[in-house]
Amino acid sequence: MPPQIETDEHKALRAAVAALGAKYGRTYMTSVIAAGGHPTELWNEAGKLGYLGVNLPEEYGGGGSGIAELSIVLEELGATGSPLLMLVVSPAICGTVIARFGTEEQKRSWLPGLSDGSRLMAFGITEPDAGSNSHRITTTARRDPASGDWLLTGRKVFISGVDMADAVLIVGRTEDARTGRLKPCLFIVPTDAEGFHKRPIDMELNAAEKQFELTLDDIRLPADALVGDEDAGLLQLFAGLNPERIMTAAFAIGMGRYALSKAIEYARERTVWKAPIGAHQAIAHPLAQAHIDLELARLMMQKAAHLYDAGDDIGAGEAANMAKYAAGEACVKAVDQAVHTLGGNGLTREFGLASLITAARVARIAPVSREMILNYVSHQTLGLPKSY
Repeated sequence: MPPQIETDEHKALRAAVAALGAKYGRTYMTSVIAAGGHPTELWNEAGKLGYLGVNLPEEYGGGGSGIAELSIVLEELGATGSPLLMLVVSPAICGTVIARFGTEEQKRSWLPGLSDGSRLMAFGITEPDAGSNSHRITTTARRDPASGDWLLTGRKVFISGVDMADAVLIVGRTEDARTGRLKPCLFIVPTDAEGFHKRPIDMELNAAEKQFELTLDDIRLPADALVGDEDAGLLQLFAGLNPERIMTAAFAIGMGRYALSKAIEYARERTVWKAPIGAHQAIAHPLAQAHIDLELARLMMQKAAHLYDAGDDIGAGEAANMAKYAAGEACVKAVDQAVHTLGGNGLTREFGLASLITAARVARIAPVSREMILNYVSHQTLGLPKSY
């Protein structure tokens, strides 16, 4: 890592994004959720200011920086109570994959819009029967020998923001002509394509970004819908999954910081027995511990982003998994302690913390469970035998 954890430019970016987030805040986000809408105003303004595409190449309208900068954007928006979950998906996963592996035409077609927010892309990997096992993905693409088109068939589940997206970057599998085995490939699938069907999933989670199940019924795609090399699908897939884990860590850290700030404010002002409750160690120490855990998680997130932006995909993979794990745990604990600090008030709509109890669980579950990360670390880092 560089001697200075964050540059002056990073600090300036944090301050600027924090100011934008404060302009909207939790009240804006809860009103959007209540109306069943999307945070369009915040998304559009963040795009105009160059924050959405800060990680994408300058020659295609982006900021020319990296995942380190994009994670700052998401964390600071989250810390003000107005996170944009689609930052994880559209510029971080899809934008990164297209920037690294897409054709010149794909880059020109998609990256400027992903950078300024005028276009949005969702990401489809999870399937009902595959779970964390990407080798069990059953969505398949086959060539039409007459036209050279691809025919894509399958199902996806828990796909975020499909109703907002112009296209979905779908993970499918094609047959290797040499071995006959299926291999992962990535396809850009327009959401208005014939045979593309979406169904909203009824979630207890209260979020602006909705979840969908997709049915892909023999969707005909042109040959150039394939992203990158057909034989390098796994490499290309993980080029998007590492940023996803880093950005999920940023999402969790931002949420944890927001909850903690509300608890600290309450602990300073709420007075019982002639002293603010924050003067009591039973209140103060758990809040201090939550702050420490969030700061430690942020350090690992910064390490992962630094490694990824430096081109160390292997090192970034280990650090990104650890960052996502640490941030998910820290977020859940921070939210729980924040609610507990407020007592009964922590469960009221007025203070707006109770809804974060469910939201905080997302960082433990998605995009990969804490148990699968522990599996990864145990056999990849520690060299222990695999259990699966």
